[in-house]
Parts: sequence; C-alpha cells; structure tokens
Amino acid sequence: MILELIQTVALLLALSLLHGFSMRALAARPRLAETASGLIFGTVCVVGMMLPITLAPGVIVDGRSVLLSMAALFGGPLTGLVAGAIAGAYRLWLGGGGMIVGTTVIALGVALGLAYRAAWARGWLARKPLSLFAFGVTVHALSMVLIAQIPEQSIARIYAVLGLPYLLIMGAATTLLGLLLQDLAARQQNERSLREREARLRAVAGAVPDILFVLDENGRCLEVMTHDERLLYRDAESVLGHRLQDILPEAVGNLLMSAIRQAIVSGTPAITEYALDTPSGHRHFEGRIQAIEGEAAPRTVVLIVQDVTRRILLEQERRIAAIAFESQQGMMVTDARTRILRVNQAFTEVTGYASEEVIGKPARMLASGRHDEAFYNALWQQLQAHDLWEGEIWNRRRNGEVYPERLTISAVRSEEGVVTHYVGCFTDITQSKINEEEIHALAYYDHLTGLANRRLLTDRLHQALGHGSRDGWRGALMFIDLDDFKDINDLLGHDAGDALLTQAAARLRGAVRETDTVARFGGDEFVILVEHLPAEEVAAAASAERLANKLLETMSAPYALGSQARVCTASIGIAMFAGHRQTVDELMQSADLSMYEAKRQGKNRVRFFDPVMQQTVAERLQFETDLRDALSGEQFELHYQAQCDADGRIDGVEALARWRHPRRGLVPPGLFIAAAERCGCMPALGRKLLEMACLQLGRWARDPRFSALRLSVNVSASQLYAPDFVAETCAVLERTGCPPDKLVFELTESMLISDMAGAVQTMEALRKLGIRFSIDDFGTGYSSLAYLQRLPLDELKIDRSFVRDLPDNTSSRAIVRTIVALARTLGLRLIAEGVEEARQLRTLMDEGCTSFQGFMFHAPTTLDAIEAKMGSTAAALAAGCITEPAQAAARADRVAAAETAQETLQ
Repeated sequence: MILELIQTVALLLALSLLHGFSMRALAARPRLAETASGLIFGTVCVVGMMLPITLAPGVIVDGRSVLLSMAALFGGPLTGLVAGAIAGAYRLWLGGGGMIVGTTVIALGVALGLAYRAAWARGWLARKPLSLFAFGVTVHALSMVLIAQIPEQSIARIYAVLGLPYLLIMGAATTLLGLLLQDLAARQQNERSLREREARLRAVAGAVPDILFVLDENGRCLEVMTHDERLLYRDAESVLGHRLQDILPEAVGNLLMSAIRQAIVSGTPAITEYALDTPSGHRHFEGRIQAIEGEAAPRTVVLIVQDVTRRILLEQERRIAAIAFESQQGMMVTDARTRILRVNQAFTEVTGYASEEVIGKPARMLASGRHDEAFYNALWQQLQAHDLWEGEIWNRRRNGEVYPERLTISAVRSEEGVVTHYVGCFTDITQSKINEEEIHALAYYDHLTGLANRRLLTDRLHQALGHGSRDGWRGALMFIDLDDFKDINDLLGHDAGDALLTQAAARLRGAVRETDTVARFGGDEFVILVEHLPAEEVAAAASAERLANKLLETMSAPYALGSQARVCTASIGIAMFAGHRQTVDELMQSADLSMYEAKRQGKNRVRFFDPVMQQTVAERLQFETDLRDALSGEQFELHYQAQCDADGRIDGVEALARWRHPRRGLVPPGLFIAAAERCGCMPALGRKLLEMACLQLGRWARDPRFSALRLSVNVSASQLYAPDFVAETCAVLERTGCPPDKLVFELTESMLISDMAGAVQTMEALRKLGIRFSIDDFGTGYSSLAYLQRLPLDELKIDRSFVRDLPDNTSSRAIVRTIVALARTLGLRLIAEGVEEARQLRTLMDEGCTSFQGFMFHAPTTLDAIEAKMGSTAAALAAGCITEPAQAAARADRVAAAETAQETLQ
C-alpha cells in the first residue's frame, strides 16, 4: 500500500508541474491562466482517482485532497472551484458506496485550501514547510474521519489499513507540492516584477527628453534610445557597438570617458556638459551618467543626455540682460500699477535713491511737478497704443533737485496680451542741456558781446517781414559801423578793442526797446532790427531817424579803455521795410550800402538807403565782372606815349593800358585800374600788361630802327610786393626775348611807403638783370630823402600836378626847381609829365628840365602810329635834314603853336 501511495504521490507531483507551465504561458491573461490551472489540477485529481487505494467496493483513497487544497491555496477561488468541480464530477461518475463521502472530501479540500488562503492573506498563517505539513495532515485526517462514516467502515479499520504512513506521506506531499507551488508563485511574481520593472524602465527611457545611452566602462555603446535622431552626432546604427572616443570629437570623447570613470568609482551620478555640431545644428548637451550597481566587470553605465541649448541661450540672455540692466542708463521695473519692483545702480547714482527706498513705492514719487496732467495723459495714451513712449521729462532727485532726463518706457505684456510690467530706461541729460544751450548760444549769439549774431538776426528778420506784412506795420534795419575802430585796435591792442566793442554793444542794447534786436555781424559792425514802427511811411522814417540820432549821440560818448578815454563815433545806414517788398538779402544789402555812403560822406552821420546808390553799386559790380571776363580774353591793348626832348627827338615811350570793351568801347585806365585794385584783379592785369609790353619790346629790339628805344611800364604795388615777382619777370624776359636794359619799371612814390626795405630788395634783384626804375608822380608821396637815396633809381618823373600850374604857381615852380636839382645831384634822368602848354614848356626848360612827356609833343596812340612817328623822326635825323637852326626853329614853332592854341581856348 505504501508503494501505491508513493506512486500516486509521484504522479500527482509530476502532473502538478503542468501548473507552472500554464501560468507562465498565460501570464498575460491571468483569468485564463487560473482557469487552465483549475483544469490541470482537476485532471490530475481524475488521474489520481484512477489509481486509488481501494478500501472496499466503492470506497477509494487517493491524493486528490493534496491537489485540491493546494489548488485553492495557491491558485485562488477560480482555480480551486474549477479543479473541485472536475474532481467532484468524476467522483460522482464513479459512484459506489463512498461516492457521497468522496465528493464531500473533494469539497472539504477546496474549502480548507480557500480558508488557508484567507488566513495567509490576513497574516494569520504563513506558508512555511511546517505549516504546510500540518495543514496536509489536518486535511487528510479529516478525510479519514469522513471516510469512517461510510457504512461498514470505521476509524480503527481505516487507521489499520492506512495508518500513520498515510498521514505522513500525504502531509509530506502537501508540503512538497506547496513549496513547489510557492516557488512557482515566487518566480511568477519575480517575472511579473521584472516585466513591470522593465516596462517602467522602458517608460522612463521613452520619457527621456532627448537621448539615452547604455555604455560599458570602456565607452562602448550597448544601447541607444532617442525620439529625435537629428540630435545624434551620427545615426543610431553607426553608434551601436562603437566607443564614444572613436565616434565623437577627441575633446568631447575624453570628457565623457572621464565622467564615466568618475561615476563608476564614486557610485554617484556624474554630470557634464559639452557641445556638438549635429544635423539639427550646433547644440549644447548636458549628460548625466549613473553606474549600474551589482554588475561584475565590465561595468555598465547609463548616460542620459538632454539638449540644453535653449537653456544655455536663455542663461546667456539672462547674463546679458543682467549686465545690460546694470548699464550706464538708469533702469526701473514696475508692476502694472507702476509700483517699483527693481532698480539698478545707475538709477541710484542719478536719482540719489537707494533701492530699498523706492521698491514697492509708486513711480510718481519721482515726479518734478513741472508737467501738467495733459502731458501725462498724452504719455499714457501713447504707451497704451504702442507699448512704448520716448521723450524728455523733468524728474526730481532725492535732494529735491529737478533735472532733465531722456526716458523710454516699454510695456511688457503676457501671452494673453495683458500688461504685467513697465520697464523704464533713462539718461540724465543735464550736461547735454547745458551743452545744448552753449551750442545754441554759439550758434545764435556773439561770444564777445552776447548780442545776436548774423544767423539769429536773419531768422528774426524773416519773421519781422512776415509779421509786418500781416499786421501792417513798418520796420527799419540799421547797419552801424564804428568809425576808425581799426586805429584804436592797432594802437591800444586787441584787449582794448574788445572792451570798446563790449561797451558799444551795451550802449546799443540800452538805447533800443526790448522788442528790437541788436546784433553783431563781426568786427566793428552792428545791426539793429527795429519793428512795429508806424504804418505811415513818413512817420516810420521819422521814428527811425530819431532813434538813429540818439544812437549817434550815445556812441560818440568817450569810452573808458583802461586808464584812457577814447572817442569812437559811428556811421549808420538805414533801410526801411514794409512786408515782403524786399527779400532779406536785398534789405541787408540796402542797409549796408547806406552805411558805407554815410562813411563816404564824412562819418558820424545817418544815411537812408537811396535806390540810385544801389544802381551805382550794381553797375560797379557788373563793371568788375566784365573786367574779370576781359582778363581771360583779348580785350586789353597797349597804347604808347612818346618821351622826347625839347626838339622832339623820341628816346623812349611809356606803355599805357587800354581796355576795348565790346559794348563800352575804349575804357580809360582811370576807370578800370581803380576797379582792378578794388576787386583784386590787379596782379593778373599787371602780369598780362607786362607780358604784352615785353613782347613788343622784344620785337623792337630785333628791329634796327627801334632797338635803342626804352619802354616804360607801370608796375603796381601788388606786383612789386609779390614774393615771386622777380621769378615771374625773369620768365617773361626769357619767353619774350625782351632786352632788360631797355625796360623801365615805373613805380609811384606812395607805393613804397608800406615796405621800403622789401621794395629795395626786389628792385636791386631786378636791377641786377638790367631793368631800370623810374619814380612816377614824384613829389606827391611821403618818402624821405634818406629812403630815396637807398632806392636803385634811374629817373624821376615830375608829376603833372606841379606842371599844370606853371608858371603862375610859385610853389609849384619852386618844387620843380628842387626836383631838378635833386635829380642832378643823384645823377638821375628827369622827365616832366603832362606838358600841354608853351609856357609850361618854357618854364621847365628855364629850370633845366630836358625831357618831356605830354600832349604838346605826342598824345598816347596805337602801336602803328607810334612806330610811324618814330620811323619818320629817325629817318630825318639820319639823313641830316634837321639842322641845329632848323631844330631851334621847330622848337619855336611848337611854342608859338601852343601859345596860339592856348589863346584860342581862352
């Protein structure tokens, strides 16, 4: 019997292993697994009942209680019920006298197994070997008691047949099966835990934002997971199985390997940052490396990589913003209610408020009180419409000082478009305002006198013309020039001149109304703009004249210049205006012309503008323009006046410039020489005339008839004192072939006064070339005889003003006599100019003069005419046709003819 029990138990144990396979196979479907387990347990019970221990017909004993109780204990209600139902159905099918008891034993096994399960779940019982053994003995002991209830069966008889071995074997079988099922359950639980853990790890790995690597301690990539392969330095397939240091740039690979070793050695996570150029661009990454515990070498680590490019950029922006916030500009951040949240150091430096004094307070605490409500309303309207306001504003410092600042306010809105903050940036522009005022003063005011300058006066004159035209009043523009100011400035110095100008400006300001404008145009020239004069022309002019006379009286008072008192009068020119009849430039020109007319008429007087004066100036300017045009053309020509002795022999000629204008005709030199001096054309004109004269003298030098002839040319002061006059003259002589010993430069005595030493130096340099010098208009200048002795002269020319009054003016005759004596003493040739009458010639001859130039002998004439005269005279002398008596007779005839002409004129 014992052998049969052991065989039954072994079969039951082997078949129970099927439970484990079904549970693993159907792990994903727990209800189906429980049903399958119930079927297996029930089938094993049926097999066991096919190999029973038969106690009597219809009474069998097998291991069904072991299986059913364990099925209920470890499989749960569903497994136990399915197994019990199968076993019960089969036992009922077998029938016999023990059918009821057998079915009851089946139900008892399931019920006790479920009871044990409930007690274990509550912690009342454990599933340890001893507990399982006791449970098995108890179940089968109760089964023996139930079997004993069958008729013809008793406890004694059953115990005699089965006895203690039955209880021990079934208890051991229950223990063994329980341990097997418990181990199977533990394995299943572990497998479920592993699956769950793996699922969690997969979920965690899938939730990693960027990349997950599994690496060994040598840096070899075992696994890689990412949701965006563009973040990988290379694609995933080329990364698996390769070492990081072989794939990544050397610096990045070494950095990660160092972090891997640190994580393995320390057992704590290692964090590192690096940057790579990926398919998605240059990215910054943060790597967190954790070693997996409990592994033998080679160790494994997990590297979780996160793309932190945005964070890095935000940090950079925050750093930049922080630096910008602490810039030279004052900055203030407020909430939507304009309560101050934050200020920077520049704010403190500008306003004087420390941050703790202003944080939490309204921004209006800085208001200066200079702006009205309308200003702030406009500010807020602009800010609400455009989220930006920029402009200048006055605020107040902590010490109460009001200062100007350049302020920019920007509104910060949330994603919903609601204003959350305001950011104000401001700069203290106090110094800029000061500089602006200084620049304005420099731009519109004279720095010495503080008066308006030309620019400001022009602007106000424009306005006055407009207002006068609209309102119907008249005005006056007065140009005031200090008389002989240059003399005071030169004699007493510029400091005295500045003091005089300052006092003059103060006098002018004090003499006019506050509504009138006093300006300084520079130098010693002032301008006064008088507005709101009467609309009637005569009354307006009278008012202007009264003011001008008052100004003359004021300006003529002595000026205190240091320890001296000096009088400096003024000349005033007035131009009246009414509306826009004249432009600003025309009006200023008119006043200027009238002022110069006042000076021309004797100074210290007032003159109103006369249109005739303007016409004269316009003609003068046109004349100067024509003169400049003539210099570039061929309008200038030379006429020649002979110089001869009393007998008419020509030994020299003077070249006289003539201007043949296409419309004006032949313009005399008295007009265009003065104009050339005035407009600065004299140097160019002098060079042109000298070139023409030298060219002609060169031609005469090559003609035997005229080779001995001297040619006199007038030289201006601008030529003589030019630094390159000597070099220019040498060049002209070389170009024209002019013999320098036949060339005479005529200089006026007055032009030598300004720089006698410089004139002597230039004349001596030209004298070395052979050029001769003559003093024209001698006796009209102021040179001393000592200077005259130093000059390298060859001849003197008695001025026509002395010849004109001969012989009646005894002073003129005495001067002529003195000049003749001086010329003889110095060994100079002497020529008398302007000889037109016989008595002039007779007087000059009586005083010893031998050379003459004038209309009595020859008038200035053209080149052809002068050459014809010189040719006939030379031919006559050469042929000997003119004898001494004949010469005397001719001389007497010229004198008589001159006297006859004079009588006719009288």
